[in-house]
Parts: sequence; C-alpha cells; structure tokens
Amino acid sequence: MSIMSETQISAITLEKEKNEFSGDENITINVRFSLTGGLRDAFTEKNWTQAYNENDNTMKLKYGVKLAKGGIRKHELGKTIDTYRKASIFWTRNPKLVNPMKDRKIWVQVAKNFEPFVALTEEDVRKEFFDFEEKFTFKASELGTGNHKISAEAFVSWETHPYIKKGDAKNQSNEIEISIN
Repeated sequence: MSIMSETQISAITLEKEKNEFSGDENITINVRFSLTGGLRDAFTEKNWTQAYNENDNTMKLKYGVKLAKGGIRKHELGKTIDTYRKASIFWTRNPKLVNPMKDRKIWVQVAKNFEPFVALTEEDVRKEFFDFEEKFTFKASELGTGNHKISAEAFVSWETHPYIKKGDAKNQSNEIEISIN
C-alpha cells in the first residue's frame, strides 16, 4: 500500500473586480481553492467501487470560508459560508451514462449547494467535489474610507471511509488590498 500524501487546501486566491470603490458601492470578492493530496488522490473509481460494495455510498465534505478585514482584530466581511458538499456513490446501467472506454456501473453524483451533478470522468468528479469557488458581497461602507487589507480563511473536514481516515484541512489566503474613497 502506498503512503498517502497529506490532504491540504491549496493556495486560496481572492479575486476582486477592481482596486477602488466608492462608499455606496457593493464589493464582490471571489474566493477560490482546492482540496489536494491524499483525499483527492484516493477518490478513484476503484475506491468508489470498494466503498459501494461495503455499503459506504456517501461522502460529505463539511467546509467553511470566512472573509475578513486585516489587522490584529479581524472584522468579518459578508456572510461566512458554513455548509457541505456530498458525493453519492451509486450503481446504474443507465445507457446515458455509458463510458465508451469500459463497462462502468459505479458512478458518483456530487451535490454542490444541493444541486446534483454527475460527471463522466474520474477527474471531472474530483474537480466538482474538491474545487471550490465562493462569492462574497458586502457594502463598501462596511469598510469605511481608506485602504483595507482583506484575507480569507477556509476549512474542510471529512469522516472516515474505506479509502481515507477522518481528517481536516485549513488554510489562510494572502491579503489583497482595496481602497474606498
């Protein structure tokens, strides 16, 4: 058995639409990150099949993202995200889900914000389940005039399954700066 690498949250990127805002504008910041390493690497068709055969056919990722204004006492911005994603492993002979490469019967449906998605390849399933993009919107007036440093923090946790032990990961983004006039 190979030694699994540690599961971690990749670099968190923050995207802003512009650098300067007026006090009456809304600011939207996109926060992006991925879960990489052990768990992502272990989430394979072979392991889905093993899990399904052991009646372990759901995996939940509990995750959260917080946006904060810098400084010693951080001030939260926008609504903190605290939710989960679910992957359901199921068996089907559905001809619409036929993989021309092989006779595959075990599939994964990923629910993101309660919207189901069935991907046709292992890699697409991993992208849907382990790549995150969350949008934060708040009023520029919440920050007040001047220059502000903003950062994000993300966490993800999961339970034990045949292919992975219970665990969690956390990461902090670099700061971005915006100014309010």
